[in-house]
Amino acid sequence: MSQLSIPCSVYRGGTSRGVFFNKRDLPENIELQKKLFMAGIDAYNPSQIDGLGSGTSHTSKVCVISKSEVNGADVDYTFYQVGIGKEIVDDKGTCGNLMAAVGAFAVDEGYIAVDSSVDNVEVSVFNTNIKKMLKIKVPVINGNAKVSGDYLMPGINKPGAKFSVSILTPGGGKTGSTQPLGDRYTLNTKTKVYEVSFVDIVNPFVFVSSHDLGIEGTELNAELSLKKSLLEELEEIRTEMAVKSGLCRTIEEARQFPSVPKIAIVSEPMDYITSSGKLIKQDEVDVVARMLSMGKFHRTFAGSGLYNIAGAAILSGTIPNQYAKQMYGNEERVIRIGHPEGIAKVRIALTEDGRDVRYVGIDRTARRIMKGDLFIPE
Repeated sequence: MSQLSIPCSVYRGGTSRGVFFNKRDLPENIELQKKLFMAGIDAYNPSQIDGLGSGTSHTSKVCVISKSEVNGADVDYTFYQVGIGKEIVDDKGTCGNLMAAVGAFAVDEGYIAVDSSVDNVEVSVFNTNIKKMLKIKVPVINGNAKVSGDYLMPGINKPGAKFSVSILTPGGGKTGSTQPLGDRYTLNTKTKVYEVSFVDIVNPFVFVSSHDLGIEGTELNAELSLKKSLLEELEEIRTEMAVKSGLCRTIEEARQFPSVPKIAIVSEPMDYITSSGKLIKQDEVDVVARMLSMGKFHRTFAGSGLYNIAGAAILSGTIPNQYAKQMYGNEERVIRIGHPEGIAKVRIALTEDGRDVRYVGIDRTARRIMKGDLFIPE
């Protein structure tokens, strides 16, 4: 069988990796695009051995970039989560980590004119998945996105140049409201009654207390992943809330789109050991959390989830707010989130009335790994 080729690049942004395409290089038919994405990543095998994925939710990703026609935006960014052993291409959510790489791609591909005398540029990005504007401060050198630097982020072992990502008015991108079901919602599963919070900031998330699940919430992912009943309960909560929030019409539809909403377990600040054996002290974090993506515990915490839980932590009455160290006022503050591999810091500010989130921001590193032609069987 012959193969066709499509120009692409592979970028790491934060703790995610994705295949990047210029929209102009793709066929116009969206269904054909999705088939190309599945073949390129290899959605068909759990190992993704026949493509550019690597069998994890944070590497089974595709980004499509094009020049924007939205007022004030330089480029449009559309994100796709590709299935792992499942024929799924899901564009319902977005990727917060790869936003930094979108800024790098926009510079490297010439969407942004770069003056040789400056050391950074601001890229304005319209994220089509959530209909939100992003501002990305991209470090540059010799007309390209800079890679080397001294900023070390959790989940990456080598420092790099710092990219600053901010999302303006991040709430309600999928449901029209930051808290469409209020601060909390009472949910009945087959075995228990839960108080959960559904928060739509960047990507919709369901938050549930670790204590209600009968765990500490600081266990290693390897241990939690062995608890089959826990995974089944979390998936039942997630799919039920997908329907209650209006994201999906049926439980079956929610199962077919496992990337949104995502679900996270929240605990109060406490001492815990990371997956690499490092001790995180109680006073170093404001809240502790673990999240699932595509049915598996995330190695760190998705960038979109960091934005979400930071916002939820300062919105009065939510589950994360119950467990987080209390902070008041609508000025910018930094929320420290303890996750399986360390601590992530999120910049955030509330609106003047304190009822919604004005913006969220996070610092990442990013780099282009390769650029060339992706070969796909016709």
